[in-house]
Amino acid sequence: MSYPKEKSTNKQILNLAIPNILSNLSIPLLSSVDTALVGHLQGLEHLGAVAVGGMIFNFIYWGFGFLRMGTTGLTAQAFGNNNLKEIAMILGRALLIAAAIAIALLVLQVPLAALSFYLVKASPEVEVFARDYFYIRIWAAPATLGIYAIQGWFLGMQNAKYPLYMALLVNFSNILLSVLFVNYFGMQSAGVALGTVCAQYLGIVFSFFLFFNKYKEYTHHFILRHLLESKALKRFLFVNSDIFIRTICLVFVFSYFTAASAAFGDDILAANTILMQFWTILAYGIDGFAYAAESLVGKYVGANSSELLKQSITALFVWSIGMGVVFSLLFFTFDSQLLSLYTDKPDIIALAQEYIWWTIFAPLINGICFIWDGIFLGATDTVALRNSMLICTFLIFLPVFFGLKGSLGNTALWLAMTLFMVARGITLSVFAYYRIERWTD
Repeated sequence: MSYPKEKSTNKQILNLAIPNILSNLSIPLLSSVDTALVGHLQGLEHLGAVAVGGMIFNFIYWGFGFLRMGTTGLTAQAFGNNNLKEIAMILGRALLIAAAIAIALLVLQVPLAALSFYLVKASPEVEVFARDYFYIRIWAAPATLGIYAIQGWFLGMQNAKYPLYMALLVNFSNILLSVLFVNYFGMQSAGVALGTVCAQYLGIVFSFFLFFNKYKEYTHHFILRHLLESKALKRFLFVNSDIFIRTICLVFVFSYFTAASAAFGDDILAANTILMQFWTILAYGIDGFAYAAESLVGKYVGANSSELLKQSITALFVWSIGMGVVFSLLFFTFDSQLLSLYTDKPDIIALAQEYIWWTIFAPLINGICFIWDGIFLGATDTVALRNSMLICTFLIFLPVFFGLKGSLGNTALWLAMTLFMVARGITLSVFAYYRIERWTD
């Protein structure tokens, strides 16, 4: 398969990255509107219910994010190899596994709720409404997981615009429906959950409309009896199991960071939570380029083009480092102004400023491992991703924190988190040095 020379690597990267960055920007907007809706209701139990319920589903769905990530890399490689049948079958397998997981979540919703509320402690008043939220929103599982699969497939097809359209439709319809159910039907926190469910089903219907609008011819290459083809299905499951382990480790580290912050006291928890928001903002920006890495690297691996692969990797790191410098300068220049957006409490702002240097330097460090994540996902070299995350979690983050927390306190936590990110970048760089030539053999 050939690629037009007039379309530069940088142009391809921006065509893929910009729509993904815009998609990411709509996520905090939705969260803010949901919070504002229930935050103006009488009493705090509805705000707590949405916070607790939302956190539970973030954990659940983050764990199944492999449906998006694994599908992108596999599809991009089939696209680069111009394997029309495999392109069609990957989408079929992704949707099949998404449906199987969704059915399991629906069938097991009662024990899942019991476990979730056992692990996530909330006041009795909050838990009553959080359970209502849970039992409504769980019915979005088939649509949510289906969206993950088809979004990953679109990205693998080098199409970042369709996922952007899907994200905009889902998030803005979610906002409108939540406003309708909460403000006009008086459904309170349950209205936010129902708004999410309805929006997710609108999103999955819209995604199939987009598919049949542009990719209808791929249905001719779909062969039902090949859906459970042993070798291909095994590869799909193997890739996704590695991504699942990697993601669980990542969830553990960030969750442990929050738990350890809370153990240091409410003030430290508040300051660390605000500073971690800056890391999240950075991730939204760099993830656009990481998604571009998944699409481009997968395509060139599939096409066995070593030259274009290396060229795209170099360009991706240039964009990542450039964006990191911009973020660092913004955090350094406007530190007090940015902190004041999150709190009006002078003592919390002053405390956060004691640790803000970790956040100022974070963009220069974190972008490296974010881009490597995208590169390895595109190459479907998920064993390296899994091993890197296991090393960095259990040999770097935890030992550093436990070894130094007695003498350094909260500084030990930030040092452990920073070294965790540095180690991710180093280990993946080492793995890439020995593996990158094999990707296009």
